Amino acid sequence: MNPESRIYVAGHRGLVGSAIVRRLTAEGYANIVTRARAGLDLTDQTAVNQFFAVEHPEYVILAAARVGGILANRDNPAEFIRDNLLIQTNVIDAAYRNGVKRLLFLGSSCIYPKHAPQPLREEYLLAGPLEPTNDAYAVAKIAGVKMCQSYARQYGLDAICVMPANLYGPGDNFDLNNSHVIPAVIRKFEEARLKGVETVAIWGSGEPRREFLYVDDLADAGVFILGIPTERLQSVAPDTMLNIGVGEDLTIRELALMVGKAVGSNARLQFDLSKPDGTPRKLLDVSRMRALGWQAKTQMADGLSATIDWFRTNR
Repeated sequence: MNPESRIYVAGHRGLVGSAIVRRLTAEGYANIVTRARAGLDLTDQTAVNQFFAVEHPEYVILAAARVGGILANRDNPAEFIRDNLLIQTNVIDAAYRNGVKRLLFLGSSCIYPKHAPQPLREEYLLAGPLEPTNDAYAVAKIAGVKMCQSYARQYGLDAICVMPANLYGPGDNFDLNNSHVIPAVIRKFEEARLKGVETVAIWGSGEPRREFLYVDDLADAGVFILGIPTERLQSVAPDTMLNIGVGEDLTIRELALMVGKAVGSNARLQFDLSKPDGTPRKLLDVSRMRALGWQAKTQMADGLSATIDWFRTNR
């Protein structure tokens, strides 16, 4: 890429997309193409094809998706599989038909089997059953990976699939019914602090282990990947898959205690065992990205502080 490259960021208002736009802008890329959902429905194939025919993007970052936490995935599996299949199918196909130079597809660490060996290597994909609470979303994302691989094999599309760890950061969704664990716990502790509440409810047992990646680090990784020559990428990731993470994890209990301290709340943890734990552990093997010369920079404490500050400013 060069500063004049025409780069389409799909989902530019979301957590990931907004971070990628920030990163591209900071690095001097001035030709960034975006569309709000009201102006372009990515589930509409005709609309997507017309958009690509008019805008002619050279690079595509597919960060648009229907996402949510355990509750949202459990209660809305039809929407999660339908919308994500439509979005990624339309965008990937249009990218191929319009000669896009490289496409970056954002997947998720939840695509790996529930009981896969740890840390999770890219080759573990489809090696076992998925976590039932988010299998609809995972199946859609797996289909996106397979579509990218198939279009690369048959049509020569230069498509890279990145699997990030659990993401958090400024611009996250703090709705308790739809959010992921970090924004949900931040909001609960902040409200407990403001209201003088003595306990904070945490879903499940607190024992599952999770790896968390600050979203600006993911954006940095994405822009880094877009600039790597194809031969170099293929030498490290012949299956076009790259895990993006920090290579370390912690329990949900440890996370909650860390968030409570960062927020400044003394509320005690109260674990709701009626709620699901999800996958016991999700730690990514990040050796491929390290071999390419990239690793995450943001410490957990710093990322949490920035996220809490954003929430307090924008709540």
